[in-house]
Formats: sequence, C-alpha cells, structure tokens
Amino acid sequence: MYYIAAYLLKFFLSLFGFLKVYEKENLPSSDGYVIACTHTGWVDILWLGVSILPTKVHYMAKKELFESRFLNWLMNHLNAFPVDRENPGPSSIKTPMRLIKDGEIVGIFPSGTRTSEDVPLKRGAVTIASYAKAPIVPAAYVGPNNFKELFKFKRPKIVFGKPIQLRKDLSKKEALEVMMTELNDALKELQQTIK
Repeated sequence: MYYIAAYLLKFFLSLFGFLKVYEKENLPSSDGYVIACTHTGWVDILWLGVSILPTKVHYMAKKELFESRFLNWLMNHLNAFPVDRENPGPSSIKTPMRLIKDGEIVGIFPSGTRTSEDVPLKRGAVTIASYAKAPIVPAAYVGPNNFKELFKFKRPKIVFGKPIQLRKDLSKKEALEVMMTELNDALKELQQTIK
C-alpha cells in the first residue's frame, strides 16, 4: 500500500512541478535515522516522503489525525504513528526508537507545527535520536504549501544536510543542547541555501 500510494502521489504532484532534490548523498545508506525537516504546509510532508523513495519514511503525526476510521486507516497505511502533543507518553519515544533500531527512517517536523516564522524547535527529534543512538539528518523544503499554491506551478525543492551525531565527549545534557543548537543552525542555513 505504501509504495502504491507514494508513487501515485509522486506522479500527481509532478503534474504541478518536478521536485528538485539536493545533496541526497547526505542520507545514511545503512541503519535507521531521523530526518528533521522544516514545515510550512502539508505539501512538504508529501514531498519529503517522495524525495527519499524507494526508502520509506515513518512520520510522527498528531493523534487527532487518527480519530476518524478512514483517516486512521490511511495514516496507518502511510506508515504514520500517533503522538499526543499535549501529553506525550512513553510511546512518543518508544515507537520511533523501535523503528530506528529496526533500520527504519523516522520523519519529524521539529517546529511542531506548520509555520513560516522562525520558531523555537521542539526537542522531540533530538531526544529520539539520542535515545536511539542515531543521527539526525536536517532537511529544508521550499515550494508550494497547499492546493492553491500547487496551481501556481512553483517548483518544489528539498535539500538534505550532513547528519548530526550526538557528541560523546560531553555530558548527556550538554550533548543534547549542542545537538539542538546544531540542528537549529543547520535548518536555518539549509533554508537560506535553497531559497
């Protein structure tokens, strides 16, 4: 189901403009990892998944998207898993950790919401990567953000940065702070690069 949906989606989205992917060689070729991407609309979620095909990405998604029977079915078939953003429980960490340890890719939008503003990043991506002992690959998207913008045929672009590893020469607390700063700086730099 995932591949059928992903390749149909790729065909559909490509009708509005072909995706240009930069520095895909920065994606690790083995083991699981986290992709942390900028988030300005719902279209970037789709293009991010398409950009790394045939590799699958598993998305953290707000639990509200799983409330209706149809959306619950769709989200599960698109490899998404629910997270309660107001009261995150142990599964918020355990599910992505298990996926990463199984060699899967977990997609997270660290701004926590769709925004074009410069907002503080949520700590989820860094926390998950540190517990899973996995790198974070920063990514930035520029392009249409909704249906209206799709019809302007603005070309979508995604750029991947170099993987960020948790420092082992620092205490856990310091290493997390450094990783957070590095991720924030990398996302800003990538966003400027791709504009």
